[in-house]
Amino acid sequence: MGVVNASPESFFDGGRHAGLAELVAHGRALAATGAAIVDVGGQSGVTHLPAVPVEEEVTRVVPLVERLAGDGLIVSVDTWSAEVASAAIEAGAAMVNDPSGLTEAGVAEACARSGAGLVITHTRAAPKHKEFPAYEDVRDDVVAFLRERAGVAGAVGVDEAQILLDPGPDLGKTPAETVAVLRDLPALARLGRPLLLSVSRKDFVGAICARAPGERLGGTLAAVGEGVDAGVSMVRTHDVAAVADFMAVRAALRGERPVDAGLRLEEALRREGRAA
Repeated sequence: MGVVNASPESFFDGGRHAGLAELVAHGRALAATGAAIVDVGGQSGVTHLPAVPVEEEVTRVVPLVERLAGDGLIVSVDTWSAEVASAAIEAGAAMVNDPSGLTEAGVAEACARSGAGLVITHTRAAPKHKEFPAYEDVRDDVVAFLRERAGVAGAVGVDEAQILLDPGPDLGKTPAETVAVLRDLPALARLGRPLLLSVSRKDFVGAICARAPGERLGGTLAAVGEGVDAGVSMVRTHDVAAVADFMAVRAALRGERPVDAGLRLEEALRREGRAA
């Protein structure tokens, strides 16, 4: 899953691709270098900046989704807003990546109506808030929360087959808590749904390596390798080409045959009528 930030406030590449044409070109380039899904977001997760109004988020996201989906790409929208999710699905998005843990019930309802995929993320922090709850055991909390939120989605009509789970690295977690959760990914795999690994250039990598976001690729690749070994099904990354190369060389050295995940996922979504 390649990241296309239509938000100039984003922590790593905000404003790097200015204007619709550059963002579309970036999404196409990510797909060309190995992204099975292009994840479009118009709302930065940076906590010290206020959220942009929903109307602005829609303006940032919908034209980009329309263009990329019109090219035949599989597009996800990164949002916690039900209004934005519905507008993006109408524009051609095949998945909603909700980083808030379904704070708005309408997100799951939009996925239920449309058949779009739904990423449910663990976090006890409100969107745009940097909070560190006192967990008794953060690993147990992640499992319990994701199980409960998946049940909420199912109650409004989201089929289990539509759901992916994200343990939410850095979201409402200290770096040490994030590491503890990522060490226990097999426990999440036992929930029976595919796992999305969102570790790209995140704060826990910076805490371990003492590096700024622009210097965290090496640490990110280490986390990706461990996550894949633990059974994650999808990796969300700003650096698609680097991750694809990492996985290809890793597979070759292990005597494994790399799987073209993009073609497999695209084929599955086409069978379900959710891809262009």
